[in-house]
Amino acid sequence: MVRAVGMLLLMLCSRTGGKSQSRNYIIEPTELNLGDVFAGEYETNIFYDPGPIGILFQMARAFLAVVQPNPFPHGKYFRFFLYSTYSNLEIFQVFIISPQNVVLTLQIIYYEIGFIICTILGVVFVLLMPLLGLCFCLCRCCDNCGGEMHQRQKKNADCRRSCFGTTLFFVTIIITAGALCTYAANQNLTDQLKGVRKLVNSNFKDLHTFINATPSQIDYVIKQYNTTKNKALADVNNIGPVLSNMIKKRLAKDIYPALDGVLHMSGTIKETQEALENVSLSRDVLKDGTDKLSTSLTDLQTSLGDTLNDPTCRTPGSTEICDSIRNTLPSLSINADFSKVRDALFKYVASFPLLPIALSDSIYSLGYAALDKTEEMVQNETKSIRKDVHDVLNRIGDVLAGISNDLPIQNLLHSLTEYLEDFQSYFQQYYPLVEQYDFYRWLGGVAVCCSVSLILAFNYLGLLFGSCGLDKHASPTTRGCISNTGGSLLMAGVGISFIFSWLLMVVVVVTFIVGGNVEKLACQALKDNELFKVLDTPYLLNSEWKYFISGSLFSDSNINITFQSVYTKCHRKVGIYSALQLENLFSIEDQMNVSMVSKILQANLKNINVDLSSIVLLDPEVKKSLQKFEKSGIDGIEFDAYIAELRKTTTKVDLLTYANQLDEKAEKLPRGALENALKGHANNIRKIHNDQVIPLEQTMYIKYAEWYANNKVQLLWMFSKSCNFSAQEAQQYLMRIMGYFQEYVEWSKDVVSFTVADCKPIANVVDTLDIVLCGFVVDSLNGFWFGLGCCSIFLIPSIILAVKLAKFYRRMDTEDVYDE
Repeated sequence: MVRAVGMLLLMLCSRTGGKSQSRNYIIEPTELNLGDVFAGEYETNIFYDPGPIGILFQMARAFLAVVQPNPFPHGKYFRFFLYSTYSNLEIFQVFIISPQNVVLTLQIIYYEIGFIICTILGVVFVLLMPLLGLCFCLCRCCDNCGGEMHQRQKKNADCRRSCFGTTLFFVTIIITAGALCTYAANQNLTDQLKGVRKLVNSNFKDLHTFINATPSQIDYVIKQYNTTKNKALADVNNIGPVLSNMIKKRLAKDIYPALDGVLHMSGTIKETQEALENVSLSRDVLKDGTDKLSTSLTDLQTSLGDTLNDPTCRTPGSTEICDSIRNTLPSLSINADFSKVRDALFKYVASFPLLPIALSDSIYSLGYAALDKTEEMVQNETKSIRKDVHDVLNRIGDVLAGISNDLPIQNLLHSLTEYLEDFQSYFQQYYPLVEQYDFYRWLGGVAVCCSVSLILAFNYLGLLFGSCGLDKHASPTTRGCISNTGGSLLMAGVGISFIFSWLLMVVVVVTFIVGGNVEKLACQALKDNELFKVLDTPYLLNSEWKYFISGSLFSDSNINITFQSVYTKCHRKVGIYSALQLENLFSIEDQMNVSMVSKILQANLKNINVDLSSIVLLDPEVKKSLQKFEKSGIDGIEFDAYIAELRKTTTKVDLLTYANQLDEKAEKLPRGALENALKGHANNIRKIHNDQVIPLEQTMYIKYAEWYANNKVQLLWMFSKSCNFSAQEAQQYLMRIMGYFQEYVEWSKDVVSFTVADCKPIANVVDTLDIVLCGFVVDSLNGFWFGLGCCSIFLIPSIILAVKLAKFYRRMDTEDVYDE
């Protein structure tokens, strides 16, 4: 009986089955396929590798870092530089105009102290070298400073000659390295400037691509409104199917599972009837089996207890085993009591009403078919709103079509086009002059290198002729012609050194001041972003504007738009709309305001009222049977108690396990009658398990299922109330339509901010200026003065060593005479 009851409950509680039919209504996704805005292809490749000469540039920078270790001059320092540059006052007046300027002057002197010291040393070199050369010539004319053609004989003469010659050779090598560096830097500037035209033209081409592609990109964004409008109009034209599907989708969450559950029950009515016929028999079998098992277990306890009274149990070693068996005797009893639960189940099952056999036909003809009528009802209710929605969508399309002409990007691009064309024309006109003047500069650099090379030639030839022609055994007055020529060449090199060294130092000082300051104030500052920080100082470039860019573009200079932020965003390929924060002039979200669409739709959709209360899902007979089933009292069954008893085992202990343990304990006893008796009891226990426990468990086994009140409420909910979902579903439909426009607005904001008018070419222009000015010009200029300065400085020891060494190579007029 219990098994039959369980089957009945399982069938009633089941929500799906082999005969159930699942109905799913899927709404099309609302995502739009707006595509990707094509981006302009830029060809400028900002990359500069100076190659091996980069080591020279790094050495020059390292020297400048020692000369100028002070931080970049922010704030008032930089303001002073600007003021002294474009002020109508004289620089002298700027310095004395006020105590504040005097303080600033002292601060700038402190910043430039390294350059000032080096410049002073260079000026001293320029002034003293000609003077020293003149004095040297006059001194030699007076037979001093090595001018006397007489050499004293000393014991260490050979050592001194070798020392002077070796040192002069290494000094000449250093001067040679400096000359090579000077020539390489001079040639590098010319070579790099040859690529400037191509690099600049590439920037011009990218800027033209940037300007030409932007209007097309904007038009593409505007035209994508048609995609959005067509998607919305498609939903409006099909509002009946779309809205009815939305209603069906919501109904499917409750009605279809309920109908499927009732439909499934109709297929199991026959089984239920057969199960009820066997309830009584199952009940008697279970009662008899339980009583018989209880009697068998009681007899087993008594018999096993008598066996344990055997005298063997009182012998040492057996007492403990017998006691352990005796302690387990109470576990040989029935564990679960099903009598009360059985009676409760039987009472309720006896009162279960049977559902009509024609239930499935009723569901097919009324339930599922009735819901399909919602599309026709919605279609009739929404005929009047389509024209209004069409009109408002077309009006918005006309507004958006004129947006491209109102975008500030267009005006900005127009101004940029004019500046670009003027600058390109200017560049094409004057760049040949730059190449021509660079040729003159290159000639001047070669001339400087040639002057140094002339000195080096005299030094190398003097060392060669003097070393090769020297006869150690000849006296100073009898030295050969070759040796004398070597000494004369060394003195010629000294004379040329005095003539050109100060001129070389003039070139070094001028290029050092220009190249060093540009490197520290512009190139290094640009690399460290310090220059941007200075330019972004509030009220610096214009005393009335806090931020220069926003003051130039907008009427509000307090908008935080900095050179640093614009460059960084453009370098990341961000749109110029976002880089310049043009939303302060033109808000895309405000211009593409779709609130008008929302108002029109809300005004029309709020009157839609699709009343589904007239839909008949089940005929009155089926509905009456379900209501009777609801009142049958099935919710009064205490399933918790039933399940708790069902989960218990039939006996307190598993009989098979108990029998096996009894055999193991008997094996530990001495062989005899007690051992045999316990093994006989174990076999008896197994027989009880097989003959009584297993059949009883099969009789008691039930697939239980908890019945919860919401199941039956769900079955009857749709059959007792009116169904009016139109207001909520109309709101969802409105959100669906508006979702298209919101998605379009968000997409437009995204592409205009990050794709349209990608300002990477503007960042490339800054990077190109950096490479041309700093990489090509300043690095080469710094390498030039660094190498030439090295030559000029080492000319001093070269002069001294050459004068000393020439005395050992030239033929003397007189010599010391010694008597034997």
